[in-house]
Amino acid sequence: MSEKQQVIVIEDDEDVRFGCVQTLKLEGIDAKGVEAVEQLKSLDIREFHGVIVTDIWLPGMNGLDYLQQLMGEDSELPVILITGHGNVETAVQAMRDGAYDFIEKPFKPEQLVAVIRRALDKRQLVMKVRALRHELNHSKGLESRLIGRSDAIVQLRKTIQQVAPLPTNVMLLGETGSGKDLVANCLHELSGRSGEFVPLNCGGLPESLFESEVFGHEPGAFSGATKRRIGKIEYADKGTLFLDEIESMPMQMQVKFLRVLQDQKVERLGDNQSRSVDFRTVAATKANLVQMAEQGEFRADLNFRLNVVTLIIPPLRERREDIPLLFAKFVQEMSERLASPAPEPDSQLMHKLMTHEWPGNVRELRNVAERFVLGLNVADFANEREYNLDDYIASFEKTLIIDELRRHDGNISQSAQVLGIPKTTLYSRIRKLGIEPRKLKTHD
Repeated sequence: MSEKQQVIVIEDDEDVRFGCVQTLKLEGIDAKGVEAVEQLKSLDIREFHGVIVTDIWLPGMNGLDYLQQLMGEDSELPVILITGHGNVETAVQAMRDGAYDFIEKPFKPEQLVAVIRRALDKRQLVMKVRALRHELNHSKGLESRLIGRSDAIVQLRKTIQQVAPLPTNVMLLGETGSGKDLVANCLHELSGRSGEFVPLNCGGLPESLFESEVFGHEPGAFSGATKRRIGKIEYADKGTLFLDEIESMPMQMQVKFLRVLQDQKVERLGDNQSRSVDFRTVAATKANLVQMAEQGEFRADLNFRLNVVTLIIPPLRERREDIPLLFAKFVQEMSERLASPAPEPDSQLMHKLMTHEWPGNVRELRNVAERFVLGLNVADFANEREYNLDDYIASFEKTLIIDELRRHDGNISQSAQVLGIPKTTLYSRIRKLGIEPRKLKTHD
């Protein structure tokens, strides 16, 4: 598909046609003129990235009939009508039928350029969204689950494919809403394990119920235990146990869970019989477990057991290039759920999506996309701060440096060598951008 933008002017008056084309070319806009619709028979409208400007009255097929034909082929193609005096009412009706805009003869060159620039911007956005949807619809396997083109996500997918078949326990590090549960699911699906994926939010259980929920119980084990209950660990036999917010696991339970990991055996409450279990643990946290262990808030030996392999899920603000693709995916999913056409975001909304800090990460982006499809106001989610060129450059530079530091386990010398800059320069930029290399280490 050619991404070149072009304006085609259909006008049988040679002087008007020549004037329009020359005006656009002087403004740096690629343009060509034809005198009749019939000269465009080979034009593939769905793949055309540009704009059509047509006079209403033409030899052969007139502009209004051509508008109807174009709208039938691609209702999102911007068509601008040129009308003479006395045909304004006809042009207004044509806009109701799908025309983008109209200009009345005689018109000033700057009027023509302004309308066409707006139309080209709209067409560019439409074609970008189509390309994103095409990519989404043709992505397969892990790429269809863990979406993105950024280096961080490409590397994460590669690591998941390498780690998933291994029997080792995995620790997922990432902010709230960054997709730790999705990564855990992907690890299980690619593991080849025949058992279930069993999720447990350690922060969502009262301490009084934790032991029963995790280890299970026999009837009469405690007041109210009238039936046998299979615990999460036993249910995850031959499968994967996903422990979200592992930092919230009560200290007493950490001791018991560590024993299960060591012995691969579990005892239900009220039962003296141990049962062998074969499960793989994937734990997730947004906390620094090493620091918590130093403060006596988490067992260091349990952290060592769980943290055999570490996967870091980058926050959305550090992979902004993935935002359009993710947003398109969420809009498409919500539209399919509602059985309604997917709305198109305008350039103003896309600007806000790309400059927002996303404290809630991918989960927040999904929420905005769903509100957008529902027709609710989404303008209030973005920061009030306006971004300029320096902001964009700094954001790109920060993302690039963070990616390299992660790739080299926080090693500044190796990162500087790959980036092609002196180590002292990288140190200076790290300080200026507020990057903390020690937090980017895969292993503490």
